[in-house]
Amino acid sequence: MNKNRVLLAVIIGYLCINADCSSKKQPDPSNPNPNPPSATSGITAWITTGDRANLLQKQPNLIPFASGTNTNPTVEIDSTIKYQTVDGFGYTLTGGSAYHINRLSAAQKSSLLQELFGSNDNSIGISYLRVSIGASDLNAEVFSYDDMPAGQTDVNLTNFNLSKDTVDVIPLLKEILVINPNIRIMGSPWSAPVWMKDNGSSIGGSLQPQYYSVYAQYFVKYIQAMRAKGITVDAITPQNEPQHGGNNPSMVMSAEQQAHFIKNHLGPAFQAASLTTKIIIWDHNCDNPNYPITILNDPAAKQYVNGSAFHLYNGDISALSTVHAAHPDKHLYFTEQWTAGNGSFNGDLKWHLKNVIIGSMRNWSKVALEWNLASDGSYNPHTPGGCTECKGALTLDGAINRNVAYYIIAHASKFVLPGSVRIESNNAATIFNAAFKTPDGKKVLIAINDGTTAATFNIKYKGQIAVATLAAGAAATYTW
Repeated sequence: MNKNRVLLAVIIGYLCINADCSSKKQPDPSNPNPNPPSATSGITAWITTGDRANLLQKQPNLIPFASGTNTNPTVEIDSTIKYQTVDGFGYTLTGGSAYHINRLSAAQKSSLLQELFGSNDNSIGISYLRVSIGASDLNAEVFSYDDMPAGQTDVNLTNFNLSKDTVDVIPLLKEILVINPNIRIMGSPWSAPVWMKDNGSSIGGSLQPQYYSVYAQYFVKYIQAMRAKGITVDAITPQNEPQHGGNNPSMVMSAEQQAHFIKNHLGPAFQAASLTTKIIIWDHNCDNPNYPITILNDPAAKQYVNGSAFHLYNGDISALSTVHAAHPDKHLYFTEQWTAGNGSFNGDLKWHLKNVIIGSMRNWSKVALEWNLASDGSYNPHTPGGCTECKGALTLDGAINRNVAYYIIAHASKFVLPGSVRIESNNAATIFNAAFKTPDGKKVLIAINDGTTAATFNIKYKGQIAVATLAAGAAATYTW
Protein backbone atom coordinates (compact mmCIF):
# COMPACT_ATOMS: atom_id res chain seq x y z
CA MET A 1 0.00 0.00 0.00
CA ASN A 2 2.76 2.44 0.96
CA LYS A 3 4.76 1.40 -2.12
CA ASN A 4 1.73 2.20 -4.31
CA ARG A 5 1.39 5.67 -2.75
CA VAL A 6 5.06 6.41 -3.35
CA LEU A 7 4.76 5.23 -6.94
CA LEU A 8 1.66 7.42 -7.46
CA ALA A 9 3.46 10.47 -6.05
CA VAL A 10 6.41 9.93 -8.37
CA ILE A 11 4.10 9.66 -11.38
CA ILE A 12 2.23 12.85 -10.41
CA GLY A 13 5.49 14.66 -9.87
CA TYR A 14 6.72 13.65 -13.29
CA LEU A 15 3.49 14.80 -14.92
CA CYS A 16 3.60 18.14 -13.08
CA ILE A 17 7.13 18.82 -14.26
CA ASN A 18 5.93 18.49 -17.84
CA ALA A 19 2.47 20.06 -17.46
CA ASP A 20 3.03 22.56 -14.56
CA CYS A 21 0.55 21.55 -11.85
CA SER A 22 1.55 24.44 -9.54
CA SER A 23 -1.12 26.34 -7.67
CA LYS A 24 0.11 29.61 -9.29
CA LYS A 25 -2.58 31.16 -11.48
CA GLN A 26 -1.75 30.83 -15.15
CA PRO A 27 -1.84 33.83 -17.54
CA ASP A 28 -5.22 34.48 -19.10
CA PRO A 29 -4.84 35.37 -22.79
CA SER A 30 -7.95 37.56 -22.55
CA ASN A 31 -6.42 39.54 -19.66
CA PRO A 32 -2.78 40.40 -20.43
CA ASN A 33 -2.52 42.52 -17.24
CA PRO A 34 -2.93 40.11 -14.31
CA ASN A 35 -2.16 42.87 -11.77
CA PRO A 36 -4.64 45.63 -12.57
CA PRO A 37 -5.00 48.76 -10.45
CA SER A 38 -7.18 48.23 -7.42
CA ALA A 39 -10.79 49.07 -8.18
CA THR A 40 -11.36 49.78 -4.51
CA SER A 41 -8.86 52.63 -4.53
CA GLY A 42 -10.00 54.27 -7.77
CA ILE A 43 -8.95 57.71 -8.98
CA THR A 44 -9.18 60.95 -7.02
CA ALA A 45 -9.94 64.01 -9.16
CA TRP A 46 -9.13 67.66 -8.43
CA ILE A 47 -10.92 70.09 -10.75
CA THR A 48 -10.66 73.77 -11.73
CA THR A 49 -13.28 75.14 -14.12
CA GLY A 50 -13.06 78.26 -16.23
CA ASP A 51 -16.10 79.78 -14.52
CA ARG A 52 -14.35 79.42 -11.11
CA ALA A 53 -17.16 77.27 -9.76
CA ASN A 54 -14.45 74.73 -8.93
CA LEU A 55 -11.03 75.94 -7.82
CA LEU A 56 -8.68 73.01 -7.33
CA GLN A 57 -11.73 71.28 -5.84
CA LYS A 58 -11.30 67.70 -4.67
CA GLN A 59 -14.22 65.70 -6.03
CA PRO A 60 -16.25 63.75 -3.44
CA ASN A 61 -16.39 60.44 -5.30
CA LEU A 62 -13.61 58.22 -6.54
CA ILE A 63 -13.62 57.27 -10.21
CA PRO A 64 -13.47 53.45 -10.18
CA PHE A 65 -11.34 51.31 -12.45
CA ALA A 66 -13.19 48.49 -14.22
CA SER A 67 -12.77 45.99 -17.00
CA GLY A 68 -14.52 46.41 -20.31
CA THR A 69 -14.51 48.56 -23.42
CA ASN A 70 -16.41 51.55 -24.80
CA THR A 71 -16.12 54.08 -27.62
CA ASN A 72 -14.77 56.99 -25.55
CA PRO A 73 -11.43 58.59 -26.44
CA THR A 74 -8.81 56.87 -24.29
CA VAL A 75 -5.81 58.27 -22.46
CA GLU A 76 -3.59 55.26 -21.79
CA ILE A 77 -0.86 55.51 -19.20
CA ASP A 78 2.17 53.23 -19.34
CA SER A 79 4.41 53.55 -16.29
CA THR A 80 7.07 51.29 -17.84
CA ILE A 81 7.97 53.98 -20.39
CA LYS A 82 9.81 56.76 -18.59
CA TYR A 83 11.08 60.17 -19.60
CA GLN A 84 12.65 63.03 -17.61
CA THR A 85 12.81 63.46 -13.84
CA VAL A 86 10.98 66.52 -12.52
CA ASP A 87 12.74 69.11 -10.35
CA GLY A 88 9.66 71.16 -9.48
CA PHE A 89 7.02 73.79 -10.18
CA GLY A 90 6.74 77.38 -9.01
CA TYR A 91 7.21 81.07 -9.73
CA THR A 92 9.68 83.90 -9.71
CA LEU A 93 9.92 85.43 -6.26
CA THR A 94 10.39 88.98 -7.54
CA GLY A 95 11.47 91.81 -5.29
CA GLY A 96 7.92 93.10 -5.51
CA SER A 97 6.50 89.72 -4.49
CA ALA A 98 8.72 89.60 -1.41
CA TYR A 99 7.81 93.20 -0.54
CA HIS A 100 4.08 92.50 -0.56
CA ILE A 101 4.28 89.17 1.29
CA ASN A 102 6.45 90.69 4.01
CA ARG A 103 3.83 93.39 4.62
CA LEU A 104 1.01 91.00 5.45
CA SER A 105 0.08 90.64 9.09
CA ALA A 106 2.16 88.05 10.94
CA ALA A 107 -0.77 85.61 11.02
CA GLN A 108 -1.60 86.10 7.33
CA LYS A 109 2.02 85.70 6.30
CA SER A 110 2.59 82.56 8.35
CA SER A 111 -0.56 80.93 7.01
CA LEU A 112 0.19 81.93 3.42
CA LEU A 113 3.77 80.61 3.48
CA GLN A 114 2.55 77.26 4.80
CA GLU A 115 -0.10 77.17 2.10
CA LEU A 116 2.40 77.95 -0.65
CA PHE A 117 5.45 75.97 0.44
CA GLY A 118 4.27 73.41 3.00
CA SER A 119 3.52 69.75 2.49
CA ASN A 120 0.23 69.32 4.37
CA ASP A 121 -3.20 68.71 2.84
CA ASN A 122 -3.94 72.44 2.62
CA SER A 123 -0.66 73.31 0.87
CA ILE A 124 0.13 73.52 -2.84
CA GLY A 125 3.76 72.47 -2.35
CA ILE A 126 5.71 74.97 -4.50
CA SER A 127 9.06 73.27 -5.03
CA TYR A 128 11.04 75.64 -7.29
CA LEU A 129 11.67 79.40 -7.20
CA ARG A 130 13.42 81.73 -9.56
CA VAL A 131 14.90 84.98 -8.25
CA SER A 132 16.51 87.91 -10.00
CA ILE A 133 20.24 88.52 -9.59
CA GLY A 134 19.99 92.23 -8.89
CA ALA A 135 16.76 93.93 -9.88
CA SER A 136 14.17 92.63 -12.32
CA ASP A 137 11.62 94.97 -13.84
CA LEU A 138 9.28 94.02 -10.98
CA ASN A 139 11.39 95.79 -8.39
CA ALA A 140 10.57 99.33 -7.36
CA GLU A 141 13.99 100.51 -8.59
CA VAL A 142 16.86 99.38 -10.78
CA PHE A 143 19.97 98.13 -9.01
CA SER A 144 22.82 95.67 -9.26
CA TYR A 145 25.04 94.34 -6.47
CA ASP A 146 27.91 96.65 -7.48
CA ASP A 147 26.58 100.03 -8.57
CA MET A 148 29.14 102.79 -9.01
CA PRO A 149 28.93 106.54 -9.67
CA ALA A 150 28.97 107.47 -13.35
CA GLY A 151 32.43 107.13 -14.82
CA GLN A 152 33.75 104.84 -12.08
CA THR A 153 34.44 101.10 -12.20
CA ASP A 154 35.10 98.40 -9.60
CA VAL A 155 37.01 95.64 -11.36
CA ASN A 156 37.94 93.98 -8.06
CA LEU A 157 34.25 94.03 -6.97
CA THR A 158 35.29 95.62 -3.70
CA ASN A 159 31.87 97.20 -3.32
CA PHE A 160 29.88 94.06 -4.09
CA ASN A 161 26.98 93.58 -1.66
CA LEU A 162 23.49 92.12 -1.47
CA SER A 163 22.12 95.02 0.56
CA LYS A 164 19.04 95.77 -1.56
CA ASP A 165 17.93 92.13 -1.34
CA THR A 166 18.55 91.89 2.41
CA VAL A 167 15.44 94.01 3.00
CA ASP A 168 12.78 91.64 1.60
CA VAL A 169 13.97 88.84 -0.71
CA ILE A 170 16.63 87.20 1.44
CA PRO A 171 14.69 87.28 4.75
CA LEU A 172 11.66 85.77 2.98
CA LEU A 173 13.75 83.07 1.30
CA LYS A 174 15.12 82.11 4.71
CA GLU A 175 11.57 81.76 6.07
CA ILE A 176 10.59 79.66 3.07
CA LEU A 177 13.61 77.39 3.58
CA VAL A 178 12.47 76.68 7.13
CA ILE A 179 9.21 75.34 5.69
CA ASN A 180 10.80 73.55 2.72
CA PRO A 181 14.58 73.13 3.09
CA ASN A 182 14.71 71.28 -0.23
CA ILE A 183 13.20 73.97 -2.44
CA ARG A 184 15.38 74.68 -5.47
CA ILE A 185 16.37 78.23 -6.34
CA MET A 186 17.47 79.58 -9.73
CA GLY A 187 19.05 83.01 -10.12
CA SER A 188 18.80 85.08 -13.31
CA PRO A 189 20.22 88.58 -13.96
CA TRP A 190 18.29 91.15 -15.94
CA SER A 191 21.49 93.20 -16.45
CA ALA A 192 25.12 93.40 -15.47
CA PRO A 193 26.17 96.49 -13.48
CA VAL A 194 25.88 99.51 -15.78
CA TRP A 195 29.62 100.30 -15.64
CA MET A 196 30.35 96.93 -17.31
CA LYS A 197 28.10 97.69 -20.31
CA ASP A 198 28.85 99.33 -23.63
CA ASN A 199 25.94 101.80 -23.53
CA GLY A 200 26.20 102.99 -19.91
CA SER A 201 22.48 102.27 -19.37
CA SER A 202 20.40 99.76 -17.45
CA ILE A 203 18.32 99.33 -20.63
CA GLY A 204 19.80 97.19 -23.42
CA GLY A 205 23.45 97.35 -24.35
CA SER A 206 25.96 94.51 -24.08
CA LEU A 207 28.65 93.38 -21.68
CA GLN A 208 32.03 94.82 -22.66
CA PRO A 209 34.57 92.06 -23.40
CA GLN A 210 37.12 93.48 -20.97
CA TYR A 211 34.65 92.81 -18.14
CA TYR A 212 33.82 89.18 -18.98
CA SER A 213 36.14 87.82 -16.28
CA VAL A 214 34.92 90.42 -13.78
CA TYR A 215 31.30 89.53 -14.48
CA ALA A 216 32.11 85.83 -13.99
CA GLN A 217 33.44 86.71 -10.53
CA TYR A 218 30.25 88.71 -9.92
CA PHE A 219 28.30 85.44 -10.25
CA VAL A 220 30.77 83.63 -7.99
CA LYS A 221 30.44 86.32 -5.34
CA TYR A 222 26.63 86.19 -5.60
CA ILE A 223 26.48 82.43 -5.06
CA GLN A 224 28.96 82.61 -2.19
CA ALA A 225 27.20 85.55 -0.55
CA MET A 226 23.84 83.79 -0.76
CA ARG A 227 25.38 80.65 0.72
CA ALA A 228 26.71 82.77 3.60
CA LYS A 229 23.07 83.76 4.22
CA GLY A 230 22.06 80.10 4.33
CA ILE A 231 20.64 80.05 0.78
CA THR A 232 21.88 77.58 -1.83
CA VAL A 233 21.52 78.74 -5.42
CA ASP A 234 20.95 75.53 -7.38
CA ALA A 235 21.25 77.09 -10.84
CA ILE A 236 21.84 80.36 -12.67
CA THR A 237 21.26 81.61 -16.16
CA PRO A 238 23.86 84.06 -17.55
CA GLN A 239 21.15 86.42 -18.79
CA ASN A 240 17.37 86.71 -18.67
CA GLU A 241 15.93 87.18 -22.17
CA PRO A 242 19.25 87.95 -23.87
CA GLN A 243 17.55 88.99 -27.12
CA HIS A 244 15.20 91.54 -25.51
CA GLY A 245 16.99 94.82 -24.86
CA GLY A 246 13.94 97.02 -24.32
CA ASN A 247 13.11 96.17 -20.72
CA ASN A 248 14.38 98.06 -17.67
CA PRO A 249 16.73 96.52 -16.69
CA SER A 250 17.89 94.37 -19.62
CA MET A 251 21.02 93.38 -21.52
CA VAL A 252 21.61 91.86 -24.95
CA MET A 253 23.89 88.85 -25.39
CA SER A 254 24.28 86.88 -28.61
CA ALA A 255 24.71 83.10 -28.67
CA GLU A 256 28.35 83.54 -29.65
CA GLN A 257 28.92 86.00 -26.80
CA GLN A 258 27.23 83.70 -24.30
CA ALA A 259 29.28 80.72 -25.48
CA HIS A 260 32.50 82.77 -25.18
CA PHE A 261 31.52 84.03 -21.73
CA ILE A 262 30.75 80.52 -20.46
CA LYS A 263 33.70 78.60 -21.89
CA ASN A 264 36.40 81.17 -21.17
CA HIS A 265 35.16 82.87 -18.02
CA LEU A 266 32.03 81.68 -16.18
CA GLY A 267 32.63 77.93 -16.37
CA PRO A 268 36.29 78.12 -15.35
CA ALA A 269 35.43 80.59 -12.56
CA PHE A 270 32.84 78.20 -11.12
CA GLN A 271 35.32 75.35 -11.42
CA ALA A 272 38.08 77.31 -9.68
CA ALA A 273 35.72 78.25 -6.84
CA SER A 274 34.47 74.64 -6.53
CA LEU A 275 30.90 75.72 -7.23
CA THR A 276 28.38 73.07 -8.27
CA THR A 277 25.71 75.61 -9.24
CA LYS A 278 24.25 74.65 -12.64
CA ILE A 279 24.76 76.93 -15.63
CA ILE A 280 21.59 77.02 -17.75
CA ILE A 281 21.67 78.90 -21.05
CA TRP A 282 19.24 80.95 -23.18
CA ASP A 283 16.32 81.72 -20.76
CA HIS A 284 14.24 83.22 -23.56
CA ASN A 285 11.55 82.37 -26.09
CA CYS A 286 10.71 79.20 -28.00
CA ASP A 287 11.12 80.92 -31.37
CA ASN A 288 14.92 80.58 -31.36
CA PRO A 289 16.08 77.06 -30.46
CA ASN A 290 19.18 77.71 -32.57
CA TYR A 291 20.54 80.00 -29.83
CA PRO A 292 21.03 77.23 -27.24
CA ILE A 293 21.96 74.70 -29.96
CA THR A 294 24.73 77.06 -31.14
CA ILE A 295 26.20 77.17 -27.63
CA LEU A 296 25.85 73.42 -27.10
CA ASN A 297 27.52 72.76 -30.46
CA ASP A 298 30.66 74.32 -28.97
CA PRO A 299 32.25 71.48 -26.93
CA ALA A 300 34.34 73.89 -24.87
CA ALA A 301 31.20 75.71 -23.73
CA LYS A 302 28.97 72.63 -23.54
CA GLN A 303 31.10 70.98 -20.86
CA TYR A 304 30.01 73.66 -18.39
CA VAL A 305 26.31 73.76 -19.38
CA ASN A 306 23.60 71.78 -17.59
CA GLY A 307 20.78 72.68 -19.96
CA SER A 308 18.63 75.33 -21.65
CA ALA A 309 15.75 77.44 -20.33
CA PHE A 310 12.72 78.75 -22.23
CA HIS A 311 9.84 81.22 -22.12
CA LEU A 312 6.85 81.15 -24.48
CA TYR A 313 6.02 84.71 -25.49
CA ASN A 314 6.94 83.66 -29.05
CA GLY A 315 7.36 80.32 -30.77
CA ASP A 316 6.01 76.87 -29.99
CA ILE A 317 6.66 74.73 -26.94
CA SER A 318 7.96 71.96 -29.21
CA ALA A 319 11.20 73.98 -29.48
CA LEU A 320 12.30 72.24 -26.28
CA SER A 321 12.15 68.89 -28.06
CA THR A 322 14.14 70.38 -30.95
CA VAL A 323 16.96 71.20 -28.53
CA HIS A 324 16.57 67.82 -26.80
CA ALA A 325 16.93 66.02 -30.13
CA ALA A 326 20.11 67.95 -30.91
CA HIS A 327 21.64 67.44 -27.45
CA PRO A 328 19.76 64.72 -25.54
CA ASP A 329 22.42 64.66 -22.81
CA LYS A 330 21.44 68.18 -21.65
CA HIS A 331 18.38 69.19 -19.64
CA LEU A 332 15.45 71.49 -20.43
CA TYR A 333 13.75 74.04 -18.18
CA PHE A 334 10.67 76.22 -18.58
CA THR A 335 11.33 79.31 -16.49
CA GLU A 336 8.78 82.08 -17.16
CA GLN A 337 5.32 82.87 -18.45
CA TRP A 338 3.23 85.83 -17.36
CA THR A 339 -0.49 86.25 -16.90
CA ALA A 340 -1.69 89.71 -17.88
CA GLY A 341 -3.90 92.05 -15.91
CA ASN A 342 -6.40 92.09 -18.78
CA GLY A 343 -6.36 88.32 -19.31
CA SER A 344 -9.36 86.10 -18.65
CA PHE A 345 -9.36 83.35 -16.05
CA ASN A 346 -10.79 80.71 -18.38
CA GLY A 347 -8.58 81.64 -21.33
CA ASP A 348 -5.38 81.72 -19.27
CA LEU A 349 -6.24 78.52 -17.41
CA LYS A 350 -6.66 76.58 -20.64
CA TRP A 351 -3.69 78.05 -22.53
CA HIS A 352 -1.20 77.79 -19.67
CA LEU A 353 -2.20 74.27 -18.63
CA LYS A 354 -1.93 73.11 -22.23
CA ASN A 355 1.37 74.85 -23.01
CA VAL A 356 3.28 75.77 -19.85
CA ILE A 357 2.46 72.76 -17.66
CA ILE A 358 1.50 69.90 -19.98
CA GLY A 359 3.35 71.20 -23.03
CA SER A 360 6.67 71.81 -21.31
CA MET A 361 6.55 68.45 -19.55
CA ARG A 362 5.72 66.57 -22.76
CA ASN A 363 8.74 68.30 -24.32
CA TRP A 364 11.30 67.20 -21.73
CA SER A 365 11.25 70.10 -19.27
CA LYS A 366 12.32 69.42 -15.69
CA VAL A 367 10.50 72.47 -14.30
CA ALA A 368 7.54 74.67 -15.16
CA LEU A 369 7.47 78.16 -13.69
CA GLU A 370 4.96 80.94 -14.00
CA TRP A 371 6.23 84.51 -13.67
CA ASN A 372 5.36 86.78 -10.76
CA LEU A 373 4.30 85.28 -7.43
CA ALA A 374 2.56 88.36 -6.00
CA SER A 375 1.59 91.95 -6.80
CA ASP A 376 -0.91 94.49 -5.58
CA GLY A 377 -4.13 95.31 -7.41
CA SER A 378 -2.36 97.86 -9.62
CA TYR A 379 0.42 95.39 -10.58
CA ASN A 380 3.01 97.28 -8.59
CA PRO A 381 5.86 97.61 -7.99
CA HIS A 382 7.76 97.88 -11.25
CA THR A 383 10.71 99.86 -12.50
CA PRO A 384 10.28 102.88 -14.78
CA GLY A 385 9.60 101.20 -18.11
CA GLY A 386 9.03 97.79 -16.48
CA CYS A 387 5.94 95.63 -16.84
CA THR A 388 2.77 97.53 -15.89
CA GLU A 389 0.26 94.65 -16.22
CA CYS A 390 2.07 91.62 -14.81
CA LYS A 391 -0.53 90.01 -12.60
CA GLY A 392 0.79 88.01 -9.68
CA ALA A 393 -0.40 84.53 -8.85
CA LEU A 394 -1.58 86.36 -5.74
CA THR A 395 -3.03 89.85 -5.40
CA LEU A 396 -2.13 91.22 -1.98
CA ASP A 397 -4.06 94.33 -0.97
CA GLY A 398 -4.57 93.58 2.70
CA ALA A 399 -6.61 90.55 1.65
CA ILE A 400 -5.13 87.56 -0.20
CA ASN A 401 -6.67 86.85 -3.60
CA ARG A 402 -5.63 83.79 -5.58
CA ASN A 403 -5.45 84.42 -9.31
CA VAL A 404 -5.31 82.08 -12.27
CA ALA A 405 -1.52 81.49 -12.10
CA TYR A 406 -1.98 80.14 -8.57
CA TYR A 407 -4.21 77.34 -9.88
CA ILE A 408 -2.11 76.75 -13.01
CA ILE A 409 0.89 75.83 -10.87
CA ALA A 410 -1.04 74.21 -8.03
CA HIS A 411 -2.49 71.58 -10.37
CA ALA A 412 1.08 70.31 -10.76
CA SER A 413 3.05 71.35 -7.66
CA LYS A 414 0.63 69.84 -5.15
CA PHE A 415 0.82 66.38 -6.71
CA VAL A 416 3.96 66.00 -8.84
CA LEU A 417 6.70 66.07 -6.22
CA PRO A 418 10.39 66.62 -7.00
CA GLY A 419 11.91 63.34 -8.13
CA SER A 420 8.75 62.30 -9.95
CA VAL A 421 9.26 60.87 -13.43
CA ARG A 422 7.13 61.64 -16.45
CA ILE A 423 5.67 58.45 -17.88
CA GLU A 424 4.00 57.62 -21.17
CA SER A 425 0.51 58.91 -21.94
CA ASN A 426 -1.23 59.92 -25.15
CA ASN A 427 -3.34 62.96 -25.90
CA ALA A 428 -6.88 61.87 -26.80
CA ALA A 429 -9.30 64.07 -28.76
CA THR A 430 -9.53 67.36 -26.82
CA ILE A 431 -7.87 65.97 -23.68
CA PHE A 432 -4.26 67.14 -23.50
CA ASN A 433 -2.32 65.61 -20.63
CA ALA A 434 0.93 64.59 -19.01
CA ALA A 435 1.39 61.64 -16.65
CA PHE A 436 3.85 61.07 -13.83
CA LYS A 437 4.95 58.49 -11.30
CA THR A 438 5.86 60.05 -7.95
CA PRO A 439 8.71 58.88 -5.70
CA ASP A 440 6.22 56.96 -3.54
CA GLY A 441 4.75 55.15 -6.55
CA LYS A 442 1.56 57.15 -7.06
CA LYS A 443 0.39 57.95 -10.55
CA VAL A 444 -0.62 61.51 -11.47
CA LEU A 445 -2.36 62.64 -14.65
CA ILE A 446 -2.67 66.38 -15.34
CA ALA A 447 -5.26 67.11 -18.03
CA ILE A 448 -7.00 70.00 -19.75
CA ASN A 449 -10.08 69.83 -21.95
CA ASP A 450 -9.06 72.07 -24.84
CA GLY A 451 -12.45 71.72 -26.48
CA THR A 452 -15.58 73.85 -26.43
CA THR A 453 -17.86 71.13 -25.07
CA ALA A 454 -17.65 68.71 -22.15
CA ALA A 455 -15.66 65.57 -22.89
CA THR A 456 -16.10 62.06 -21.53
CA PHE A 457 -12.99 59.93 -21.86
CA ASN A 458 -11.23 56.89 -20.47
CA ILE A 459 -8.18 56.82 -18.24
CA LYS A 460 -6.65 53.43 -19.02
CA TYR A 461 -3.99 51.86 -16.81
CA LYS A 462 -2.84 48.25 -16.72
CA GLY A 463 -5.69 47.09 -18.91
CA GLN A 464 -8.50 48.67 -16.88
CA ILE A 465 -10.37 51.89 -17.54
CA ALA A 466 -11.84 54.68 -15.44
CA VAL A 467 -14.42 56.90 -17.16
CA ALA A 468 -14.00 60.62 -16.49
CA THR A 469 -15.87 63.70 -17.69
CA LEU A 470 -14.30 67.14 -17.90
CA ALA A 471 -16.10 70.39 -18.69
CA ALA A 472 -14.98 72.53 -21.62
CA GLY A 473 -11.81 74.40 -20.71
CA ALA A 474 -11.55 72.69 -17.32
CA ALA A 475 -8.31 71.49 -15.76
CA ALA A 476 -8.00 68.30 -13.74
CA THR A 477 -5.38 66.44 -11.78
CA TYR A 478 -6.13 62.74 -11.34
CA THR A 479 -4.25 60.64 -8.76
CA TRP A 480 -4.23 56.95 -7.89
